[in-house]
Amino acid sequence: MTIACPNCKSTNVPGTIFCVECGAQLLHSDTLVTQNISTAQVHEALASHPNQPQVSPQVDVTAWASLHLIDTGHMLPLVDRNEFTLGRITEGQPIMPDIDLSAYQAYASGVSRLHAILKRIGPHVIIMDLGAANGTYLNGKRLSPNVEQSINHGDIISLGKLKIQILLKS
Repeated sequence: MTIACPNCKSTNVPGTIFCVECGAQLLHSDTLVTQNISTAQVHEALASHPNQPQVSPQVDVTAWASLHLIDTGHMLPLVDRNEFTLGRITEGQPIMPDIDLSAYQAYASGVSRLHAILKRIGPHVIIMDLGAANGTYLNGKRLSPNVEQSINHGDIISLGKLKIQILLKS
């Protein structure tokens, strides 16, 4: 069941907070529920889908971190740079994210065009929401826009409904 925007009438996936087309608020804050998902729950969910190809979540040896896309099992290694923007590409978009999540159902999951930034500063890694309409969550807690937040190995970030586990090289 989709949600029709009261402002522009475009259809949005269930659970979307803001319309992906015009940005109008779709749900009231009292209807929102955020879940905290443990690593054990992720492994249980993967085990319960035997027909889905399993991808071993191993970190690329040249990467300082890897993004483990929980729904698909894909791994996206972070190499060569200390800062990456996360989002999705759309036609005619003048500014592109460094990591395009379009191939992983980013639009349907409510990922903004420029959603968040991951940054390595010495031994520390931070994430910052870039004012994304559907929010960025760290281990189930919504991040304030434009405020840096430290992240650790194994943390789960959610860009809208797209869940990603952070795997940091030690």
